[in-house]
Amino acid sequence: MSSAKVHPASPPDWNNLKVLHKGTLPPRANFDIYHSVQDALNYDTSKSSKQSLSGTWKFNLANNPFEGPAGFEDPAFDTSKWDDTPVPSMWQLNGYGKGPHYTNVNFPIPVDPPNAPFTENETGHYVRKFTVNKMLRNSQLRLRFEGVDSAYHVWVNGKEVGYHQGSRNPAEFDITSIVDQAGENTVAVKVYQYCDGTYIEDQDQWRMSGIFRDVYLVAFPSQSRVEDLFIQTKLDENYIDAELKVRVDVTGSCEMQVGLYNPEKQPAIATRSKNTDGGSVDFSFKVKNPEKWTAESPTLYHLVLNLNGTSFISQRVGFRQVEMRDGLIKVNGQRIVLKGANRHEHHPQFGRAVPYEFMKQDLLLMKTHNINAIRTSHQPSDVRLYDLADELGFWIIDEADLECHGFEAICDAALSPKDRALPFRERQLLTRAKAAKWTSDNPDWEKAYVDRAVQLVRRDQLHPSVIIWSLGNEAFYGRNHVAMYKWIKSYDDSRPIHYEADIYAETMDMYSRMYPPVEEIIEFANDKTKTKPLVLCEYVHAMGNGPGNIKEYVDAFYKYDALQGGFVWEWANHGLLKKDSETGEEFYAYGGDFGDVPNDSNFVMDGVLFSDHTPAPGLIEYKKALEPVKVVSHAREKVTIINRYDFITLDHLEASYVVLDEGKPTSQKGAVEIPKGVKPGQTAELKVLDKLPSPQSLSGEGVIQLVFRQRDATASLPAGHEIAFDEYLFATPQQLATTPENTSTSKLSVSETPTLITIDSATTTWTFSPVHGAIQSFQKNGTEFLATSPTITFYRAQTDNDFPQDGADWREKLLHLAKSQTRSTSSWSEGDDGSVFTVHVKQRFAPPVFSWSIDLDVTYTFRGDGNNGSGSVSIRVKGVPRGENLPRTLPRIGLSFELPASWSGQSKSKSKSNSESGVKPITWYGRGPGESYVDKKLSQRLGAYAVSSVDELWTDYEFPQEGGNRTDTRWVRFANADSGETITARFSDLGGGGGGGRELFDFNASHYRIPDVEAAKHPYELRRKKTENVVVRLDAAHHGLGSGSCGPRTRDEYALLTAPFDFEVVLE
Repeated sequence: MSSAKVHPASPPDWNNLKVLHKGTLPPRANFDIYHSVQDALNYDTSKSSKQSLSGTWKFNLANNPFEGPAGFEDPAFDTSKWDDTPVPSMWQLNGYGKGPHYTNVNFPIPVDPPNAPFTENETGHYVRKFTVNKMLRNSQLRLRFEGVDSAYHVWVNGKEVGYHQGSRNPAEFDITSIVDQAGENTVAVKVYQYCDGTYIEDQDQWRMSGIFRDVYLVAFPSQSRVEDLFIQTKLDENYIDAELKVRVDVTGSCEMQVGLYNPEKQPAIATRSKNTDGGSVDFSFKVKNPEKWTAESPTLYHLVLNLNGTSFISQRVGFRQVEMRDGLIKVNGQRIVLKGANRHEHHPQFGRAVPYEFMKQDLLLMKTHNINAIRTSHQPSDVRLYDLADELGFWIIDEADLECHGFEAICDAALSPKDRALPFRERQLLTRAKAAKWTSDNPDWEKAYVDRAVQLVRRDQLHPSVIIWSLGNEAFYGRNHVAMYKWIKSYDDSRPIHYEADIYAETMDMYSRMYPPVEEIIEFANDKTKTKPLVLCEYVHAMGNGPGNIKEYVDAFYKYDALQGGFVWEWANHGLLKKDSETGEEFYAYGGDFGDVPNDSNFVMDGVLFSDHTPAPGLIEYKKALEPVKVVSHAREKVTIINRYDFITLDHLEASYVVLDEGKPTSQKGAVEIPKGVKPGQTAELKVLDKLPSPQSLSGEGVIQLVFRQRDATASLPAGHEIAFDEYLFATPQQLATTPENTSTSKLSVSETPTLITIDSATTTWTFSPVHGAIQSFQKNGTEFLATSPTITFYRAQTDNDFPQDGADWREKLLHLAKSQTRSTSSWSEGDDGSVFTVHVKQRFAPPVFSWSIDLDVTYTFRGDGNNGSGSVSIRVKGVPRGENLPRTLPRIGLSFELPASWSGQSKSKSKSNSESGVKPITWYGRGPGESYVDKKLSQRLGAYAVSSVDELWTDYEFPQEGGNRTDTRWVRFANADSGETITARFSDLGGGGGGGRELFDFNASHYRIPDVEAAKHPYELRRKKTENVVVRLDAAHHGLGSGSCGPRTRDEYALLTAPFDFEVVLE
């Protein structure tokens, strides 16, 4: 009888919890080796002792680890028919396999930890030939992979050298004895899509595979060498003088010299020398009052290790001390506020294989938008990011590559009906306690968890920008997190540790929360039993159009010491550039667009940047909320400001002002002196100008705008860059700015039939339908203003933030199906001269199915006044909600109508656009130039704005939704490209208050109708429904945005609560 065959013969490394690494060298700090002090101080890695193996590799993909090309690791194996593939890259984005797969919480594989799929586990085979550079020969040679997703075996010249898992952690293999240092060598890598580590790499991101970071051949001295480097800076009790502590792990006998250089890299300000026979060597430097490193003043000194005069290692050193003191996170003795962003590694074409310059641009963009902190969600970033953060100045929460959120979905689905009925927070706590049993509270997984901490800390410990370690994300809380915490503290006691799921901060050094309402964090701050601070590791979820009410959070951070800031979720949309299979139109894809099932759709599109990493409106608003200098009060010619920096004064800023007259800059402008030495937290009074202009000297509203700019260029900010601005009203208009002085009145001519009323002034003709209760035509000197009738409407295309909260209520109450029905119409003339004609309409706005309604009382008043008696029409609307099942809120209250295409910025002949003729299709005075909403408007300043095309007003969100609104509008003027005729809209102040008899309002103008926006799933689909008409909304009130896609709904003070209303629009 033949012996039985077992497949596989033994548990594969990638399916064996006892095997995390094989043949790898111990993790170490990230440093390079140079051949001279000067090269080391220049940090030019092209002159270091390493050789890039990135570039073109041969590639073959198999369905699973068992059915790939046998013996491919043999140098003689013929790969000539294999494809070429770039390294670094992700194979799904190169057209291989099933493609990218997006899921937020759920595992993309059957759940059976630690077992990974055997037959559906795509496996990439990589082969590359290389010759060792001459300068690297006769050294210890290491093969270094900076990042491979998710696990891999490595062969050199046909010999297996090892195995590694931990996708975002590097690995090094000693290949000295295998390499032909003078001849050709072959490196082969077998990469597995899934391994047992997949269960703790369940982050909210695209699931993609491959060698996605650089590969190097690194040369270390063969006899004696530095194996690792550990640095700490300690400040004295007054945070003035410092001690630099250096530990060097050495192999072999050597003379070690350590030199400290000042920020200008001048001759060493201190040196120490020791002879050693190997092991750990400690050095200590006492430094008198060094310049301190902070995110605001990132001063770096330079440490150079000289080994036997032939091998040199340089490291930037920032003198700073992080500690938990007085119940707060303090740096250099000062409380800090983390004004941060969660940054995933993402590129719209290359996925997590992010080019250096693209990454650098991310950080520069953060600096220009007042962001001072980064959470490396949810894994360690490219090692080069930390060098940039050291140089540019960022506080970093460095996060371990650990998340297993998918177990929560399993446990939640298994809850009993009784448990499912629990309040959300109780239910969540119960579910997460059960979910932790899978891995986080399972002793079998302790080694794997601690390994993630070891890899993180040992790689990034040298960086002053890293001030907090994070144990991962959404992995519940269990014994293995405690083990991670203990190991980190035993190795590096100089930084606090964060982990959000330790919700009671039993072990961690701070509390952490995701997406709480403002009221909850204020309640925390007032709770005197709390002895640790709170950081919002995620807040103001920036999905689609939003987030709203950022200001309230940031103000709380500065009002309450225990609230030490937060990190917007998240930095950028994760759309992947794709072409429609039928038309070839490009778009940014999200979950499901690659046939990936199950998926979480567009939940991956939740950043303050679009997928191409250009700013979305949310980033502009975030910058405004984070301004480090704020105007706290103003009184005519003077303002009071406060310094919201943590460490530096305002001496690097310069200020200027300009007076606006009805939104237009005047000649009255100039510099504003900022007092010297305004310290963090201090206020100062600024004299803006000697004397305000009198209201009588202005044509309209008077506003002062004050701007603060960067005085001199830095590594991250150009000279003149705007840091902050503020504005305040000092004069209301003496008369309506939109009403010309040469007004006159003309008699109106009215003719009526049962189905049509025609009203004529000297230059304007209106036709009105008493049946429909609406204006059907509005012609001025023969130019038609209307393509559709103005109607009272309440709906908007739902935003991502509407959908799960207020928007769910709107849909449930069928608000999107509600329409107005005219009940009665009456009309009459007024005035002895017949210059006024009035039509009164009663309507009922209601949906099918339900009995709720909004009773509308609408009065149209036609007047023969205006410029040369051209005439105007006012539309006054009174509404009273009635009945059962009314929606709690309304999206908006206002008028909707369409203008003919000739009002869009393009003439009928299409040979001459408005921009060419000098006529702007839309001009307005209000907030701009970008979109704004009641809780997302502070970044948009008052001014008179104009666009050359209606398209300029639309915000092209990558998942189509409501956008392009403008708030606090005083008036908006529409111009016709063919005739040059204009129509101006304003709202009347029915309360008889100030503002020159006008009320602020919102307007929106686009080429897209609400049903088409809601039906489209991508911008290219929406563009197919684009109308040539101009779709206009004039809103008396508009619901805020909130951050309800993953957080609180719109706050009540910004919500449009369903209630009686009264407004009047004037078109003239």
